Amino acid sequence: MAGLLPSDRKSVLQYALTALLLQFASASQIQHSAPQVTAAPTATTALAVVPTAISGCHLHDNEVFCLAGETEYSVHTTATATSELPAQFTGCHSHDDALFCETPSGDVEISLVAEESEEDDHHHDEDEATSSTSEKKCHFHAGVEHCTGGDEHEGESATCERTDRDYNIRLRVGLLFAMLGTSSFGVFSPILLSNFVSPNNVFITILRQFGTGVVISTAFIHLFTHAQLMFASECLGELSFEGTAGAISMAGIFISFLAEYFGVRVLQWHAAKTEARNIENGGEKEDSAHRTEMVNIMVLECGVIFHSILIGITLVVAGDTFFLTLFAVIVFHQMFEGIALGSRIAALGTLPPINAASSVHSHSHHGHSHHGHSHAHEVKRPSPPAEPHSPTCTDNGVVSEDESVEVTVIKPVSLRKKLLLASGFALVTPIGMAIGIGVLNQFNGNNPSTIIAIGTLDAVSAGILMWVGIVEMWAHDWMLGGEMTTSGPLRTLAGLTSLIAGLAVMSLLGKWA
Repeated sequence: MAGLLPSDRKSVLQYALTALLLQFASASQIQHSAPQVTAAPTATTALAVVPTAISGCHLHDNEVFCLAGETEYSVHTTATATSELPAQFTGCHSHDDALFCETPSGDVEISLVAEESEEDDHHHDEDEATSSTSEKKCHFHAGVEHCTGGDEHEGESATCERTDRDYNIRLRVGLLFAMLGTSSFGVFSPILLSNFVSPNNVFITILRQFGTGVVISTAFIHLFTHAQLMFASECLGELSFEGTAGAISMAGIFISFLAEYFGVRVLQWHAAKTEARNIENGGEKEDSAHRTEMVNIMVLECGVIFHSILIGITLVVAGDTFFLTLFAVIVFHQMFEGIALGSRIAALGTLPPINAASSVHSHSHHGHSHHGHSHAHEVKRPSPPAEPHSPTCTDNGVVSEDESVEVTVIKPVSLRKKLLLASGFALVTPIGMAIGIGVLNQFNGNNPSTIIAIGTLDAVSAGILMWVGIVEMWAHDWMLGGEMTTSGPLRTLAGLTSLIAGLAVMSLLGKWA
């Protein structure tokens, strides 16, 4: 530097000064740009503002959410609607990249809920609530689609006018014959089987008790429930008497009682008129017990036929979307009901008389039963002897003490007569289906007159089957001198099991029809 000229020294100083300035500027730029790179959002930066406490805690499903001002935090703990929820969490602090608040049992982690996820969660909850309330379950009764669930505004749009639908006529005509075959199989099988199997066979007992359960379940689960649905229809309006269905069913029970009571009285009057003549001719009198059983069967069949024709009509007017499902259920319904009726018809003239006191007394006096195979031949049994040391009294006068006791004749019921009784049930449902097909384009199940007619017939049929099922079948068989009154343990167990099975199977079918 000493050997340089002054001008050269000046140039070197300027160069050094310039380099120093450039170096300072570069260092400044590097120092300035470094924070820009590290200032990218991180969890630590996001947690720069840590709330000291969160409050306003509430539940979404089983998740706990609390607020710090307007910011919502999710508390990583579980709770239920019945558990006590803390009003607030205090002592909030950060550990590394997480936030924690203090609780009596220790620290609990919290996290910030982004507005977007919060809105999505709320919308998801609303969608779930909407879907749960708007889910509808529909089924057909009397050609009307009855739905449960759904939004209220959907119910407001319901109409009582006739709904036009596309019906598969050929399918309905074809299935009419399938229904005829199924009903015939159900009602004729027990009758034909009774010609080859003794009426005392345990299998026949199982069929009879299963049929008893079917009849009782049909009355309560199917008919009475359907009648209540009819009278609760919005198209009918609000009834001034809410017990309409129950009152009509009670009337059906009373009608059944009157029919059987007067039928038995007429039979007794007829027997009293003809008994003297029969005794004069052959010393025998005709047992009227099977005639009383015939009255019982006629009452049962009336109740079954009333609702079977309604089943046929309302089946075919159901929409195609539900028709095949309903048909499958009705097929089993009719088959089981046919077994119930057929097993009772098959027993005509074979079971001990349960409505003739003198006949029952005669059985207990002699200590054995003579009803064995009465379907094949006439059975004669002695009547109770007269009191000793007194003349033997008859309806025809007084006979001597040493005269033989009277003999009661049980006349069998012919197979032809039994099949004729059963044929009414086999035909009535297909006839109802044929009527339904004929009125398919005019039928309106929402018409008030139609609702009243169907509801009334369903309720009356329910009352009839209640009487027949509980009084004539269940009570008579098990408590009033029927076949189960003195049955052995195995037969009793088999009867109870089949009775419960009949109740359960028909109750299950009531879910769909």
